Amino acid sequence: MRRVLVKDDLCIGCGLCRVFCEAHHAGNDDPLKSLKRRLSPPAGGIRVECNGIRSISVRCRHCEDAPCIQACLTGAMYRDYDSGLVLIDADRCVGCGTCTLVCPFGAIRKDEQTGIAVKCDGCLDRDMPRCVNACPNDALVIELKAAVSTIATPA
Repeated sequence: MRRVLVKDDLCIGCGLCRVFCEAHHAGNDDPLKSLKRRLSPPAGGIRVECNGIRSISVRCRHCEDAPCIQACLTGAMYRDYDSGLVLIDADRCVGCGTCTLVCPFGAIRKDEQTGIAVKCDGCLDRDMPRCVNACPNDALVIELKAAVSTIATPA
């Protein structure tokens, strides 16, 4: 599994990770072109929180025991067994917001235009997540580890 980790001592709160994530998930890696024909900004899987000079990029941690998966009423939240990441099946999501309520990190939100839940998907369609490429301070790094096994073994 690959997860994006934040070196909070290097994060300057510029928000480029969020901008490029939103552009990528709107279907165009160019942030300006991604805003065309949208009534609201595209939703990505990142939020940047600032408190004075301290800031941090908030994103899904792909929890081993993900409360969002357990709380999802339609089964739209699931773990991809190949990557180990927690993902959203947009076709099954009804936008009820239950996942947003139970996420301990506040990493899930709704796309204002579609009403569908969005969160970090690790940019599985790319070699490197868009946010990591866009970070000017190298505050975002990739952590690689074995995929989470959820298959119980007999005692």
